[in-house]
Amino acid sequence: MNKPKPEVRGLEKEEIETILANLQEKPFRAAQIFDWVQVKAVQSWELMSNLSVTLREKLAANFDLTPLKPVKELVSTDGTHKYLWELSDGKQIESVLLFHQGDLTKKRTTLCLSTQVGCPMGCGFCATGKLGFTRNLTVGEIVSQVLDITAIERQREGQLKEQFKINNLVYMGMGEPLLNLPLVLKSIKLLNHKDGQNIGIRRITISTCGIVPEIERLALTGLDLVLAISLHAPNNELRNKIMPINRQYPLEVLMKACAGYIEKTGQRITFEYILIKDFNDSIQSAKELAALLKGLKANLNLIPLNIIKESSYQRPAWGVIRRFVAYLQAEGITVVIREEKGSDIAGACGQLAGGSRVR
Repeated sequence: MNKPKPEVRGLEKEEIETILANLQEKPFRAAQIFDWVQVKAVQSWELMSNLSVTLREKLAANFDLTPLKPVKELVSTDGTHKYLWELSDGKQIESVLLFHQGDLTKKRTTLCLSTQVGCPMGCGFCATGKLGFTRNLTVGEIVSQVLDITAIERQREGQLKEQFKINNLVYMGMGEPLLNLPLVLKSIKLLNHKDGQNIGIRRITISTCGIVPEIERLALTGLDLVLAISLHAPNNELRNKIMPINRQYPLEVLMKACAGYIEKTGQRITFEYILIKDFNDSIQSAKELAALLKGLKANLNLIPLNIIKESSYQRPAWGVIRRFVAYLQAEGITVVIREEKGSDIAGACGQLAGGSRVR
């Protein structure tokens, strides 16, 4: 069996240079290729106009440059775009592109990235968790979500030069990012690279349901990114019911790891809490949540449940949500209600479910 060609979209400039050296090509070609791939987001070798035909043929023989196959794109009434992609092995993933409210120029953008095909965590409120787990994405597949959406949007604008740009990344699509941490970190290095997309490190968020050893590893990387913890319940009894990971890393263990992360990095953590009717939306839950977070350098995002057909959970009434928020604010907790986007196209938090929802 032939060895698979390396995905050029998943390679650092120095790795490209090493392969080129073995092909008797000059080192400066690596910078040219990196620019075409990571900045211009080209989807074929033929578009690399400052490279000779002979070199392009050699590159095609030794590197893989295969864009994700777009299967379907849905557009929400609020402007959110959800993309369904097919991977080279036929598996499917989703990405969600959000345009920020009040930005008529559509220049402030956030992309929610997938890191796995499916998800092994089985959270009760999440459509992706109902799919089960198939495999981790490669670095190239993670980065390609940014590059291919960039290419699509630039073509939509009728230009190939660098106009459209993704400003913010949230590793909060399909899958648990910390279970694919080495490849996630390499994708961040590529997307943050000054000669690539140059997405600011403080504009990159990794969201996790609470894999404690990987939170501790992430703290040691020195990356000044944003860590978001999917909390969703104020005590072990409730969290066990909706998040199986809590049985392995109960709240006391998770919160100790979060405190350690804050101490090591000096960074504020974002905690995310999905409000579910008659489950975790009572004043008693708010009281326990405030006690859990008090004294931590943290923000709290409250997310009214985005309903999925696979679950019986319901969203609380707005009066209940406002009362919950008011209690937390009175306790000194920094809290915001997350702006809902894309729920009408099943593109909101917890709703991503691959091809089963959009075919």
